[in-house]
Amino acid sequence: MSSVSANGIRLEYESYASARHPTILLIMGLGCQLTRWPMALCDELVSRGYRVIRFDNRDVGLSTKMDHTGTLDLADLAMSFMMGKPLAAKYSLEDMAMDTVGLLDALDIKSAHIVGASMGGMIAQILAARHSSRVLSLTSIMSTTGNPALPQARPAIAAASLQTMTAPATQTAKVTSGVNWWQSIGSPAYPTDPSILRDAASRDVQRSFHPTGVARQMLAIASGADRRALCAGIVAPTVVLHGAQDPVIPVEGGRDTAAAIPGAELRIIPGMGHDIPHELIPVFVDAITTAAMRAKKQ
Repeated sequence: MSSVSANGIRLEYESYASARHPTILLIMGLGCQLTRWPMALCDELVSRGYRVIRFDNRDVGLSTKMDHTGTLDLADLAMSFMMGKPLAAKYSLEDMAMDTVGLLDALDIKSAHIVGASMGGMIAQILAARHSSRVLSLTSIMSTTGNPALPQARPAIAAASLQTMTAPATQTAKVTSGVNWWQSIGSPAYPTDPSILRDAASRDVQRSFHPTGVARQMLAIASGADRRALCAGIVAPTVVLHGAQDPVIPVEGGRDTAAAIPGAELRIIPGMGHDIPHELIPVFVDAITTAAMRAKKQ
C-alpha cells in the first residue's frame, strides 16, 4: 500500500499491474474502505489487461481524516436528517471529485476508466462531467443523480445507516454492527455467508474505524445538488449497473442516471441489492470492460 498527496490531503491507494496498461480507477461508496472492492474483481480486471487502482476516500481507511473541519454532534445530526432539516456539510462531493483528480495527477495518469459505486458513482459522475479529458469511460454502479423526486432508502435502512455513525463500546460490538449493516443491504438472491461478512467487518475495524468520517461523507451526499443537468454533459461511454432489489438507492436511481447521461447503457440485475456479491463479480467485470472497450473504439 502507498499514499500520495492529492488536493491538499493524503490518499491511501493500492495499484495492481503495470502502469503501461490502461488504468481502471475504482471509487468506493459511503464509509467504505478500498478493501470493499473485492480482490477477485481486481484480479479479473488485471487478467483482462488493465491496471487497477483502488483507494480510500477522504475520511475513511488510511486516508486523511477531516477532523480539523470541526466536531459533529452525531445524535443531533441523526435527528436533523430524520426531520429533513438543512444540513451543513464540511466538504462536498465536488471536493471529493477533486481528490480523485489529484490522485490521477500524483500518479501521472492522464486519463482512466472510472468506476464508482454508490457515493463513488456520484463522485465519478462529477469527475466525468467536469473533467472529461481525464475520463475514458464511466461505470456508475448502484448510484443516482441526486434527483429529489426519486424514491429514497427504505426507512429501516435509513435508520440503520445513521446507526453506523455511532461508536459501539467494544471491538466485538463494532464488528457485529458491521455484519448487521451488510446483511441488511445485501443481495437477496446472492446472500453472503455470515462468516465471510464477519471476517470482512473485522478487517475493516482493525484497519480503521472512524464513524465521524462516515457522518461527514453523508453530509456531503445530503447537501449535494441535483446532477441531472451535469450528467447531460458527460461524453464518456457509460454503463449504469444497478440492483433491482437495492434497498439503499432504489433502482429508480439507476434508471434516472442512465436517462441523464447521453448514450448510457442501463443494466438492471435481478436479485441484486447494494453490495458486490461474489457470484456477480463476472457481471460487474463485464459492465466495466464493456464501457472500456467502447472507449477504445471511439
